[in-house]
Parts: sequence; structure tokens; C-alpha cells
Amino acid sequence: MPELHTVYIGKKPTMNYVLAVVTQFNSGSGEVTVKARGRSISRAVDVAEIVRNRFVPGSKVRDVRISTEKLTGEDGRTASVSSIEILLTKQDGPQRGVRGPRPTGPGDGQARP
Repeated sequence: MPELHTVYIGKKPTMNYVLAVVTQFNSGSGEVTVKARGRSISRAVDVAEIVRNRFVPGSKVRDVRISTEKLTGEDGRTASVSSIEILLTKQDGPQRGVRGPRPTGPGDGQARP
């Protein structure tokens, strides 16, 4: 059963996971965890950075956990697989550096004909 407010990273394009994280934040979640194993770890870091820098400027990385998981294959052999959990949090209220929509109409700074 998937955990609430968790995005598991796999082989899909990075922007699919970015959209999932942004959707979680927009639905009212203050925290979202990005989890990945093995070769998907670099994609998880990319997702966290894209969300933080482009889509949710008020978010920040609160915690990063790395670990090694032992997996047993069908043949009985065990393999060690690295894993990462990145906890992103969203700050409420106005964020520094984020501007609202530009005003339009008279006095908006544009040259008049």
C-alpha cells in the first residue's frame, strides 16, 4: 500500500514525477517525500531540484535519508541496492523572489501610441 504524500521514482520521464509532486503540494500537502532505489536515485534528485527551483519556489529540502536495502532474487541470491528519501516541505505565505501577475492598462509602464 503506497504511503500518503509519497512519490516513488521509477523509469518514467522526470517531468511525470515533477507533476506528481506539484500536484501533491497543490492539493494541500505541506510535505512530500520523493523515494527511489538504484539507478533511479539521480532522477529523484533531479525531481526534487526541478520542483524546488522552477515550480514551487517556496519549497525546500528538509531531510535526505540514504540507506542500503538487501533484496533477494528469485534464484535466492541477495543484492544490496542503495535507496534515497528526499523530504520536501512547502512554506506558506508570500515567498521572496516570487512576483504576482503584471498589471495591465494605463500606467503599466508601456509606451503610449
